Amino acid sequence: MAVSLSTEDKLEYHFYPVTAGQIQFRVKAPNDAHIALTTGPQEGDPMYEVFIGGWSNSKSVVRKNRTKPEVLEVETPDILSADEFRGFWIRWNDGTLTVGKEGDSAPLLSYTDPEPFGIGYFGVCTGWGATGDWLIEGRKPLNTPNKLEYKFHAVRSGSVLIDVKAKSNGHIALTDRKGDSSPMYEIMLGGWENQASVIRYDRKQPDKVRVDTPNLLNEHEHKRFSITWLEGLVTVRSGGQSGAVLMEWRDPNPIGVSYVGVRTGWGATGNWKLRFEQYPAVAVTGQKKHPSTTTPSAPLEVRGLDAGSACWCDASGGMVPPDAVEGGNDDGPLFVGRAHHEGALIPGKVKPSHSVCYIAWGGEEHGKSDYQVLCGCSPTWVPVSGGNIPSNALPGGETEDGEPLFVGRVHHEGTVTIGKVQPSHSVCYIPFGGAEVAFPEYEILVGQ
Repeated sequence: MAVSLSTEDKLEYHFYPVTAGQIQFRVKAPNDAHIALTTGPQEGDPMYEVFIGGWSNSKSVVRKNRTKPEVLEVETPDILSADEFRGFWIRWNDGTLTVGKEGDSAPLLSYTDPEPFGIGYFGVCTGWGATGDWLIEGRKPLNTPNKLEYKFHAVRSGSVLIDVKAKSNGHIALTDRKGDSSPMYEIMLGGWENQASVIRYDRKQPDKVRVDTPNLLNEHEHKRFSITWLEGLVTVRSGGQSGAVLMEWRDPNPIGVSYVGVRTGWGATGNWKLRFEQYPAVAVTGQKKHPSTTTPSAPLEVRGLDAGSACWCDASGGMVPPDAVEGGNDDGPLFVGRAHHEGALIPGKVKPSHSVCYIAWGGEEHGKSDYQVLCGCSPTWVPVSGGNIPSNALPGGETEDGEPLFVGRVHHEGTVTIGKVQPSHSVCYIPFGGAEVAFPEYEILVGQ
């Protein structure tokens, strides 16, 4: 997500947790944009401070533990502006701290600390007569709608048709698994205040392709784009599948694209419609239903194939349909869900406060941002043990080898946690505390 905030002429940091070894931000200020890197959410030792545009917007420095002299100092005349946002990045790895301008791969400042420490938080502030407006790539702060977080959707063909309405910065990720992952193709449409577009590999610069695209996006109307990938050739067309080629790049080592993610950021909000081939949701019946054909989808949204009283409805990011089946509790309600993983379709627990469905596989707990939720029925939980599966148990998925899986739940450490029942193993596996935990005694979900 992105943080949007203002800082007063007050040397007091606003702190946020870091999620990787870098932060990116834009700031509009006449001078003295200060960034602190700390172990905790407050000032203290150890601490790095990066001052950009200090000394009346003439110098930038790195300081450690608020002591002088500075560990690094460079001349940077007019690096900040009171009238426009300027973008920067800060990275740290193996004790080396680097600071650079957005779009530049070479750093302005580079400092190797002989006694490095673990950075867990960053803080921003302005001072010395300056107030500042900031746009910061971060995680979950300030309830801003400017989200730098991808929403992922499965694809089963080599293309996606996208309609997006946003003033700038429509970002599309192509990945081989759900969630932010590596490697990844990123397509940034209308970046740099709607002036340029790029194709980027694995979030790294320099960009593979960069083209000038002034006024490409529009916050008042949807603009259509077609993105295809075939044998490593990534092609972006404006106006749809028969439109003009906007950008094209061939990856010499193609990744197997199976998910598309979209997001907006840097001050923009977006409205998206995605179209590609999709399988309909599978109805809950006594037998597994295999769709024999695929059909082009309507714009992607929560959907389910209503067949009687129950169905699995697609959802993502903590979303729970209004008639979802509640099946457990862990500091809040848990809902019956399932998600794809490593070729399997695995029942698990949807925890809205964590924005994922947790499933158990391979000894570990996995959080899935795209999942399905059981809806539209009032099933019963029946106590069983071992592999004694009732004939009316509701099928909830299958292993990568095709063995049916059922929905189970277990009382464990003050929670009621939903998981998968695997008959050949005679247990119910639950995702809990990062692990896959097996129980021979459990409750199983059955139909009316």
